[in-house]
Amino acid sequence: MNYPVVKGAAYALIQANGMLFYQGTTQTQERRKNGVSEHLEKLPDHLRSFEEAVSYAPNQVYIGNLNPDELKGIPRPWFQHPVPDAQRDGRFGEIMPEDEFIGLMKIVDAFDLVILEESFQVRVKEKLAVHPFLKGIKDFEKINKNPGNQADIYKLTASDSAQPIYFDGQLVGCVKKAHEFDESLSHHVMFENLVGKASAVFALKLLMAKTGLNPEEVDYIIECSEEACGDMNQRGGGNFAKAIGEMCGCLNATGSDTRSFCAGPAHALVEAAALTQSGIYKNVVVLAGGASAKLGMNSKDHIKKGLPALEDMLGAFAIHIGENDGVSPVIRTDAIGRHKIGSGASPQAVMTAIVADPLDKIGYRITDIDRYAPEMQNPEITEPAGAGDVPLANYKMIGALGVKRGEIVRADLLKAVKSFGMPGFAPTQGHVPSGVPFIGYARKMIMEDNITRAMIVGKGSLFLGRLTNLFDGVSLIIEKNTGVIDTGFNKEEVRGMIAEALRDLAKSLASPAKR
Repeated sequence: MNYPVVKGAAYALIQANGMLFYQGTTQTQERRKNGVSEHLEKLPDHLRSFEEAVSYAPNQVYIGNLNPDELKGIPRPWFQHPVPDAQRDGRFGEIMPEDEFIGLMKIVDAFDLVILEESFQVRVKEKLAVHPFLKGIKDFEKINKNPGNQADIYKLTASDSAQPIYFDGQLVGCVKKAHEFDESLSHHVMFENLVGKASAVFALKLLMAKTGLNPEEVDYIIECSEEACGDMNQRGGGNFAKAIGEMCGCLNATGSDTRSFCAGPAHALVEAAALTQSGIYKNVVVLAGGASAKLGMNSKDHIKKGLPALEDMLGAFAIHIGENDGVSPVIRTDAIGRHKIGSGASPQAVMTAIVADPLDKIGYRITDIDRYAPEMQNPEITEPAGAGDVPLANYKMIGALGVKRGEIVRADLLKAVKSFGMPGFAPTQGHVPSGVPFIGYARKMIMEDNITRAMIVGKGSLFLGRLTNLFDGVSLIIEKNTGVIDTGFNKEEVRGMIAEALRDLAKSLASPAKR
């Protein structure tokens, strides 16, 4: 079978202290209940500098400067052991400071909703003008236009006509509401959507820069974040995908948005694989921006335990799925795992549906997968909040399933978990950790013959939408390319063979000896 391939991956991080403090849902709810709360008073002392965020080991793993296995050798807590000489630029991506990102939000704003204070706008323009991947971006000239003054910006935010934008504790801009009465176009929704759009644009530009992908060769874009854009008549109508592609010069692409909470990226990857294998599209990009609402989501627990507010990063990614090139790792479309409506919600039922069942389809065992990438949350984020080490819990469940199936000796369970698992390094919770952070490494490790295959596992909590109590899960296997490209039948050659066979048959029937 001619499987589709993973041709490249890129990852973006944006440190966003101002957005954490003013737009993170934990903080906005706290401010609504008690504007002088102890949490809000202590929070500024727990915000990291940009340099501290860059040198944080899990962030360096996310952008490709450290292998996930190297985290095992760095003592915990990781924030107390910064990576020496850490760089904002990485093999797979980049870490961007908040002021540059605010400028990017203005550039990608198609309806002039972002207003930046004049002196701040000038400073940011100077930084973006020399950025290696963004200086030529579409509509860059917007950063020169319509600056505001702080007094007017303050009036807009004080009158609840705009969402404030802060940097280093200073009011530097705002995002206006896009409609007088429509809640779907309110200033806080527009702020979140512009954050998602801008961060995904950054990830797609990184993908193009890091892999050489020509924007005009992109046929289809699937956006799979957890935001929704639309108006009061179609609250989630979309389309983030085309809005992002427009900014990145993907003139020949169309696209759509896919949603399924944390499992959305896994669904999107399966869709991309199907579209390319079918021949409908040659080059599909799966991407997602970050969610400002999740910034500082567990910050109360972090502060209580004397930690930095570690959820200060917006995460984004872009994955290129293409037709088989004979080189890049393939996606085994004959072994897609899926949590069906009738699968059940117990941990064992979920793991059986999305891990064991697809392996059985192609005759593989649990141990035939070299690496599993389930929910890759950073344990330093989740453990203080009582959620434990999420990746490790998944690995143990997979290992236990292997023991039950007789594929792993019970005494070797922890050894197996250590072999196919790795520490979590995703900067946030939600759609970003759902298997996709490892795809760049999986591709690299397979092509360097360090592993043969990996399984990406996405899981989602559909009950959060209050329409069903169902769980969700999708998995896919990425595997070494055999180097054989199945080009299919040559129609003209087949027609010729049929015509020749018919001629031979006619001659045979016409021969006197055969009468």
